[in-house]
Amino acid sequence: YQGPSLDFSRPGRTYLPTLGQDTFPTWQLVSIWYHEGVPGHHLQLAQWVAVADRLSRYQVTEGMVSANIEGWALYAERFMDDLGFFSEPECRLGFLDGQMLRIIRVIVDIGMHLELTIPADSGFHPGERWTPALATEFMATCNGSPAARRNGEIDRYLGWPGQAIGYKLGERAWLQGREAAKRRQGAAFDLKAWHMKALSQGSFGLDDLVDNLAAL
Repeated sequence: YQGPSLDFSRPGRTYLPTLGQDTFPTWQLVSIWYHEGVPGHHLQLAQWVAVADRLSRYQVTEGMVSANIEGWALYAERFMDDLGFFSEPECRLGFLDGQMLRIIRVIVDIGMHLELTIPADSGFHPGERWTPALATEFMATCNGSPAARRNGEIDRYLGWPGQAIGYKLGERAWLQGREAAKRRQGAAFDLKAWHMKALSQGSFGLDDLVDNLAAL
């Protein structure tokens, strides 16, 4: 996804890289489009531009926090599932497959960069130290991605430490903030109004994000 320019002269765009392919499995695309488009990245980032005069320029440009942005997009996927929009079984399977991929990212990103040992009670290479080769094998075991996608994912984790785990950490922050606001407001809590306020506050790090979401 590429967000709109600050003056809206360039609209936001979602791209589907074809990589030379001419056929695509559609069972994963519904979840991907909710993540990249609406209510995911496009809704959040375009709203930031729409209220940019109330935010600092830093918040909507170089100060964007990846875990905040990706966390919202994962939250958006989950929210669409909660609303029942994955009504076809294959589309919900695509959503769950994507969730599994994000969980795998947490395990292998941390494991490879900290050179951790796989727990002795694990059913996958117990006692061995995480390596890129083991991470690729683990992904092949637990996720339906093709080999080219798996290899690209591992290269991404190696070249951008910590970014991949931000998806789940960010989603958790959004969920924690929402539940805290809900507890505080009780029966007066209005989810639609909360979403609007939450999407109008710009980018924050995760600690500040949770606190600000809870206070809305």
